[in-house]
Amino acid sequence: MIKNYNEVLHKNPALESERLLLRKFREEDATDLLEWASDPETVRWLVWEGLSTREEAHASIFNHYLLKPGMFAIEIKETGKCIGAIDLRLIPEHDKASFGYVLNRRYWGKGYMTEVLRTLIAFCFEKLEVNRAEAKHYAGNPASGRVMEKAGMTKEGLLRQSEKVKGIMRDNVLYGIIKEDYFKNCNNICKTQKEE
Repeated sequence: MIKNYNEVLHKNPALESERLLLRKFREEDATDLLEWASDPETVRWLVWEGLSTREEAHASIFNHYLLKPGMFAIEIKETGKCIGAIDLRLIPEHDKASFGYVLNRRYWGKGYMTEVLRTLIAFCFEKLEVNRAEAKHYAGNPASGRVMEKAGMTKEGLLRQSEKVKGIMRDNVLYGIIKEDYFKNCNNICKTQKEE
């Protein structure tokens, strides 16, 4: 992993895919944030309960989303609507990155999150030069695992009762991709992305 990763993040405040823009959150995202963060089904598999007021959404943007250097709002380029978030978490001492994400339920099943994850995986290997990228999902949420697989990640194992979510111990399914596999399979991943 490159040593100046913070500088690279700073120089790349926005990333683009075919249909989406990954960018910093803005104050005007509060309405869109509230739309998905107040939906019980959208936040079902998140560790936090969600939001219920516009004031909470504003506070969340300033006290959480803007404070994390790898936090990106997911915007549909055509409409400017913020439909979710993805958190790029860098672990420099292990030359790796991990991801956590949420997507407005109204936009599930359209390939958006796969597109986002592929974009960040490419950024991690090609710009940040990480050795490994990983993500996990709760065992009861297999759709998230399908997103990871479509983005080129491989299912690596089950972490039994590894996290407590809303008072319930949950199993996590771990997915990962290493630098060698990314560059070996990049043409297949990129080709699949263009076809979707």
